[in-house]
Amino acid sequence: MSDFLELVNARQSDRAYEPGRKIEREVLERIVEAARLAPSACNGQPWHFTVITEDALLKEVAAATASLGMNKFAKDASALVLITHESTNITSRLGCGIKDKDFPMMDLGIASAYMTLAAESEGVGSCILGWFDEKKIKELVGIPKSKRLMLIVTLGYAAKPKRKKVRKEWAKVVSFERY
Repeated sequence: MSDFLELVNARQSDRAYEPGRKIEREVLERIVEAARLAPSACNGQPWHFTVITEDALLKEVAAATASLGMNKFAKDASALVLITHESTNITSRLGCGIKDKDFPMMDLGIASAYMTLAAESEGVGSCILGWFDEKKIKELVGIPKSKRLMLIVTLGYAAKPKRKKVRKEWAKVVSFERY
């Protein structure tokens, strides 16, 4: 367990990558496999992962994530993983309606967390993006108009040292038995 907590403590949102340093295909495959194996409500697996590594396309997609000063660092990522919301199974859809909860969105968050932890375990930095030009990126990579591109994970070798992790105090966010 201490190894896992060390991994969680080490993982951060990296916003600077070593330009031009590629991630080996086998490493990328292991990172994405961790996301594919993530749990999902009723095993609905409401995701599709599109891995972008080809230089010209990578630059175009990265440019579509940058606006209003956001995500300029994506241009230096070695890979971008686009996470598209796919239909889920009937059990998950029924559960969403009955419980008034968006299980697929939770599932995409879990998958992206698994992906970023797997990246950290491989020595690869990552950052989860929710700010991007969805329409432009869908056109660039051929995602059907009927689908939603929900998240993008940038991957690359971090160009800056780890920061000290700052979190709220334990007592402010954790309680046992009662809120």
